[in-house]
Amino acid sequence: MTTTAFPPLSAAARRRRIGGVVRRDLAALRRSPIRIFEIVFWPTVELVVWGFVTVYLRAGDVPFIVSALLGAVLLWQILHRASNEVSMGFLEDIWSRNLLNMHVTPLTAAEYLSGLVVFSLTKVVFSVAVMGTLAYVLYGFGILTVGVALVPFMAVLLVLGWALAIAAISCVLRFGEGAQVIAWSLVFVFQPIAGVFYPVSVLPSGLQVVAWFVPATHVFQGMRDVLGGAAIPWDRMAAAAALDVVYVALALGLYTVTLRHARAKGRLSRFGE
Repeated sequence: MTTTAFPPLSAAARRRRIGGVVRRDLAALRRSPIRIFEIVFWPTVELVVWGFVTVYLRAGDVPFIVSALLGAVLLWQILHRASNEVSMGFLEDIWSRNLLNMHVTPLTAAEYLSGLVVFSLTKVVFSVAVMGTLAYVLYGFGILTVGVALVPFMAVLLVLGWALAIAAISCVLRFGEGAQVIAWSLVFVFQPIAGVFYPVSVLPSGLQVVAWFVPATHVFQGMRDVLGGAAIPWDRMAAAAALDVVYVALALGLYTVTLRHARAKGRLSRFGE
């Protein structure tokens, strides 16, 4: 069997290296029943808990709140898992003492992050499919109830989640393994001000101003508007997309600086010791 060699900087070579990261993570996932169980377990627990809350609310004849809460749970899970899956992929390289190996190969930093993002996307899609099925079977809520707006809503949340994950990875690179708690908790910093389960209007006036600088705020507010019968708020989606670009640019800039610093100080070789 012969292997075709591509120029290191060619698109084909980049695709092969990104695919290598994805195949590596897929192989690790197949050997870890606990991780497979986790992908199904946490979305199921969240949906069941909040689903029973909405059943109680439905008894009070508040169908719009029922749909809004279940829709919020589903969309929040997209943001949460988009962030956590990328962060966990990076942490697994630390725990397996493989981080230095990944950075001494022809694999570039951009290709490494791209591989983590692509693999995280597959797991997010699977989790959303599980939650969407359970929501329909248990509570009669179809994820497609949100309509065409579901596509831009999901896109904004996915990109935001990946930006937060890259920022979290940067913190771990800069401050060491002691900062790895940031990798799975950073996304929760945004939950109170993003209006996930309630409108922004319930926040104090100062926090309301801050909230509109979070892309997720526009998504969850837009979801409630759509479920209430309004048209897709394209102005909100445009603002959220623009904020996403800013978040991604800042996250990539932070990652570039911290990775350069880690290499200069020899920190990569110390991870996992």
